[in-house]
Amino acid sequence: MKILDHLEEWLIATLMGAATLVVFVAVVHRYLSGLAIPGVQDYLISLNTSWAQELCIFMFIWMAKFGAAYGVRTGIHVGVDVLINRMNPRWRGRFVVFGLLAGAVFTGVIGALGAYMISHLSPDQTSEVLEIQMRWVYLCVPLGSWLMCFRFLQVMVNFLRHGELPHHDHGHVEGIEDELAEAKRVIV
Repeated sequence: MKILDHLEEWLIATLMGAATLVVFVAVVHRYLSGLAIPGVQDYLISLNTSWAQELCIFMFIWMAKFGAAYGVRTGIHVGVDVLINRMNPRWRGRFVVFGLLAGAVFTGVIGALGAYMISHLSPDQTSEVLEIQMRWVYLCVPLGSWLMCFRFLQVMVNFLRHGELPHHDHGHVEGIEDELAEAKRVIV
């Protein structure tokens, strides 16, 4: 499971970093192309960066689909659970399981519909600027949805076993416990 967790995190971070870099390069290119520097301006204008916007859109779509699955796993999605938290524990558990199952069914169906859509795409349907097959772009729909379905089921099983849902603590810094332990050992 750790491999899948790390792969998910690595994919999201890589897409985020690459999209940021592509946007930065495109903005710098656009800015420098407007400066009247003989030779440099002509060279920069000859470079075509029209692909940057389309590539970033595709990367953000993939990042959003896999980021949603990450959100289910870590409990960072916004939820209104005031009523659920005030319920009798027996009824609360049932409603939580129902909600998680509903999320799993919904994302599983979206994944299946996405796979159906991809299977019926014409191979000559390509993106406008990058000219890549759209099935590679749309592949994030079934993959991300099925991963999200798996994460809903994973959270549900954990809830049934331990009675706990993932909860994101905004004040938590990963790895800080190790540094605090090391600092205490050095002081003593």
